[in-house]
Parts: sequence; C-alpha cells; structure tokens
Amino acid sequence: MSTPTEAIRHNSMANNQEYRRLYEEHVRYAAELDRLEAKSYLTDEEKIEEVRLKKLKLRLKDQMTEVLKGGRSAA
Repeated sequence: MSTPTEAIRHNSMANNQEYRRLYEEHVRYAAELDRLEAKSYLTDEEKIEEVRLKKLKLRLKDQMTEVLKGGRSAA
C-alpha cells in the first residue's frame, strides 16, 4: 500500500517530464556516490567530488519537491 506522497511521486514520474528528468539525474548522482563510498580510501579529488555530488543531489531533491508542490508546470 503506497502513501499519498508515493502516489504523487509515481504520478509525477508518469506525467511530468521535468520531474522525471530531475529524478533520473538524482539517481545517477546517488549511484556515483555509492561507488565512491564503497572505496576504502578516497583521494583528495574524490573527497571533493563526493561533496560536490552530495550538494548536487540535495539541490535536485529540492527541485523535485518544488515540482511536487506545483512550483513548476509539467514540461
């Protein structure tokens, strides 16, 4: 049984191209973070990349929330 929020997200994935694009980008950044976090040691460059990806991922989450709130129309 899905929650109302999950239903809204599912509907947005099906009907809102902008939300879908943001979600796919969010998933891509999450996968890159998982790859980095699986390493036992990160170089300085990888640490910087990890922080950058976390910020990008958070920004995308905020943008997805705005789309769900109706802050942007369907693309």
